[in-house]
Amino acid sequence: MAKTSERKYTPQLSGSRKSGRTGHAGRTFAIGLVAALTAGLLSGTALTAKTVSASSVPEVTLRVCNWEEYIDTGDWDEDETIHLPDGDIIGKQSMVKDFEDWYLKTYGVKVNVEYSTFGTNEDLYNMLTLGDVYDVVCPSDYMFMKLMSEDALVPLSDSFFDTSNPDNYYINGVSPYIRDIFDTKSIGGETWSKYAAGYMWGVTGVVYNPKAVTEDEASTWTLFDNPKFRRRITIKDNVRDSYFMAVGALKSELLTSGSFLQNPDYSQNLENEMNDTSSEMIKEVQSYLQNSGKADMITGKVLANYQWSGDAVYTMDQADEDNFELDFAVPKESTNIYFDGWVMLKKGINGDAGKQKAAEAFINFLSRPDNAIRNMYYIGYTSVISGGESPLIYEYLEDRYGAKDGDADTVPYDVNYFFSKGGTGDYVLTVPKEQTKRQLFAQYPDGSTIARSSIMVYFDQAQNRAINQMWVNVRCFNIKKTPWWGRILTAAALAGLVYLAVRKIRTGREEKRHRAAQDLRKAP
Repeated sequence: MAKTSERKYTPQLSGSRKSGRTGHAGRTFAIGLVAALTAGLLSGTALTAKTVSASSVPEVTLRVCNWEEYIDTGDWDEDETIHLPDGDIIGKQSMVKDFEDWYLKTYGVKVNVEYSTFGTNEDLYNMLTLGDVYDVVCPSDYMFMKLMSEDALVPLSDSFFDTSNPDNYYINGVSPYIRDIFDTKSIGGETWSKYAAGYMWGVTGVVYNPKAVTEDEASTWTLFDNPKFRRRITIKDNVRDSYFMAVGALKSELLTSGSFLQNPDYSQNLENEMNDTSSEMIKEVQSYLQNSGKADMITGKVLANYQWSGDAVYTMDQADEDNFELDFAVPKESTNIYFDGWVMLKKGINGDAGKQKAAEAFINFLSRPDNAIRNMYYIGYTSVISGGESPLIYEYLEDRYGAKDGDADTVPYDVNYFFSKGGTGDYVLTVPKEQTKRQLFAQYPDGSTIARSSIMVYFDQAQNRAINQMWVNVRCFNIKKTPWWGRILTAAALAGLVYLAVRKIRTGREEKRHRAAQDLRKAP
């Protein structure tokens, strides 16, 4: 499995055809406050066709709501074809249209997909609260945990988990590592896997300019209060992610101590510490963000930026296009491992067996290895699918990152934890050494990074009220000490933010990153 294969295609960007969605886990409410660093089907796939007359074909409508720009829209140029040893992959039609065709051929039912998008988890939740009805949606982990706690979801059927069904691409192809997480994490005594099927995943870390910031400096949450880089780094204008970062910085000494690392309950202890919402910790986080993090949210020439790995891949790809190198580091204290997952809503499915079958088939179709590759290529994030018996996902990873003939500085890169049950096998890539801290590392973190990862748990109403109030205090810090004209400007700015939020006017992601990349390149 460790063979080297030559890249045979030239994508628009080295990592993704387009940037991914506008936000992740409520991470896009950063209007004017945060500077970013930088702005299909296999030809040999056999399908079982059923012959039916057009007039007698039963129909079902499936209402899908997903993140913006988070599924392949097709129309690939021929030179974008991904040539792999076990088949060529190209997106000629949109993934949605391909699903509709596949469902008709496979099940003899015409499915009409009504496809909608949302910008943040909070947007989606507000849409549902205001009465929008969907059958299947794709929130992030903490939001589908919230929906589980509110009894708003339909459990996946027993037939969805039938490994003897070759059309069940999800259960037959999901990474053993990801499946174990979904099978063991729970809300109210019920596991994630009962209600949610994973789609994309990643970790949080720091994209940085290696000419100005060392790897050691970037590999700690305390980077964000390092006076050496004051006003030269950015955090997220988002309470959950900023809270996680601040807790990691405040507990840095504890989280890196020998006694903590060697504790047999390390993983659970890490999760507990990183999701600490005690009144004392909330006060400490508020003080920390007021005195360091919030100041760093001011726009400037950026040297480092807190990002999700999927966005980090895009940022590094964009910089590569401009012949400017960026690296990715994960703090030594901890990282957040995050997931997006497909869930079915009770109000949408409403006991309709035909609708539920179409919804589960939609999840399975997106989980077919060739389709998982199409979506990864298009959006830049990492699929939860490892492929099962299909070699395509590993071949794609090897094709994209594997060392070429003649590359001198190469190293082995072990991804067994993702591809093989128990983490042992032959899934070891030979890659250029630089990729161990760049795109490959961001998409498939190494074992030591995975070992110090923690989810963001679902906070109840009281916890959310407390940290949201803390965030308001951080955002409004020192306003009483500003002159009268400063208060007027602040009020006007806040009113502008509300207006823009209501109107859903957002700056394009590519433009933001491109402008930020220009700033980064000019930085000394």
